[in-house]
Amino acid sequence: MTSVWPAPTTISGYGFASKACVPVVAPETVQELEAVLACAKREGTSIGLRGAGRSYGDAALNSRGIVLDLRRLNRIRAANWDTGVLQVEPGVTIEQLWREGLPHGYWPAVVPGTMFPTIGGCAAMNVHGKNNFKAGTVGDHISEFELLTATGERLLCSRTQNADIFRGAIGGFGMLGAFTSLTLHMKSVPTGDLMVTPLPTTSIGAMTALLEQRAAESDYMVGWVDMLGSGAGLVHLARYCTSEESDPDASLRAAHQDLPGRLFGLVPKSWMWPGLWCALNKPGMHAVNRMKLWSGARHARAGAQRNSLVGFSFLLDYVPNWRKAYLPGGFLQYQSFVPRAAAAAVFEEQRRLARRAGVQPFLGVMKRHRPDEFLLTHALDGFSLALDFPLSARRSLKLRQLATELNACVLDAGGRFYPAKDSLMDASVMARYVPKDSMERFLALKQRLDPQRRFCTDFSGRTIEALLER
Repeated sequence: MTSVWPAPTTISGYGFASKACVPVVAPETVQELEAVLACAKREGTSIGLRGAGRSYGDAALNSRGIVLDLRRLNRIRAANWDTGVLQVEPGVTIEQLWREGLPHGYWPAVVPGTMFPTIGGCAAMNVHGKNNFKAGTVGDHISEFELLTATGERLLCSRTQNADIFRGAIGGFGMLGAFTSLTLHMKSVPTGDLMVTPLPTTSIGAMTALLEQRAAESDYMVGWVDMLGSGAGLVHLARYCTSEESDPDASLRAAHQDLPGRLFGLVPKSWMWPGLWCALNKPGMHAVNRMKLWSGARHARAGAQRNSLVGFSFLLDYVPNWRKAYLPGGFLQYQSFVPRAAAAAVFEEQRRLARRAGVQPFLGVMKRHRPDEFLLTHALDGFSLALDFPLSARRSLKLRQLATELNACVLDAGGRFYPAKDSLMDASVMARYVPKDSMERFLALKQRLDPQRRFCTDFSGRTIEALLER
């Protein structure tokens, strides 16, 4: 029998560690999206939702059915530049938002480390940025959305209308339905620049203390940790420039914000990732980390420097295809969120456990966080540490064993995890970190809006669906 779906194609998570060979369908209108859902219902086919595929693990893969690629639903339906309120389709990207908004003096209120994710994907994962401690998650800046459910209903949801669905779908990793439009609030900015101050730290404990001390005076904060060495690191604090410090007319233009295409004006940056591949080994990364600590201390002596919003916010976009340097095995990112009183001790223990296991991460990034209102949120009053582990067949088993130990440290301290960065979590972990009442409310919504469990992914199969079976 001929399938109604296109021929399968191989897609992967952003870290290349998780893959699926499945039919991918890319509707261009809401009507086409409705038609695909109706067809999936008739065929008994499960559906995984996918934006730009920037989730590191398998949260946007669905090995058992089809994947809906929503990037072509990418229209800005309405924009009020007196207030910075926009209504957008789910495939609109962070890049589209800043390019549209900056000439009017508006910047996306929350951005991840890359400009290419879609707003639908950001809302489904409830992404955070370097300003989470002050601005919260992206969901804090969404006032309304329309959700297309598995039964074909189109539900308008806000904090006052279908409020339970509003708090469940944001951060609900696509399990309750597909966003068809979202109303979000941009942030008014005086210029397109930030004043950035680098500060070296001697340990993980010193970094958490510094982030705590400097939060009130900063708009953004992020720390890099040398996880291969002593745990020393470098914090970058940033605040918005005033119109006296930066020319608004010049700095709000796209030409000022665009990332350079060449290194030193000569070498195309698209050629750089093979060079990174040469450094992605322990000796190479030890050398890179020592150089970063040295250069960070030198820049700190020079004091605060001006940087564009795009340049500071989207470090992951400086080197196109940088993740290919981790091939052939790819990499796994492990991010944990720990209450502030326990964070330094837990992160130090993670560093010790990774060293003992012989599978140390090549990159460690720390942020400060605050809680939010969403049912499956990863956010809390504390800190996160994201760790990048290179993968190989030999390291895979060790990493899985290490993750069990790392998870125990986090859960015992009352910590949480993040579906957009996860490759290993199971139902028992999710049941421990999500408060019982929140989980029960979310599972009830899933049963009500998607009784046939039409929406699912490889990630949900080992978490939410396993919990529904209990």
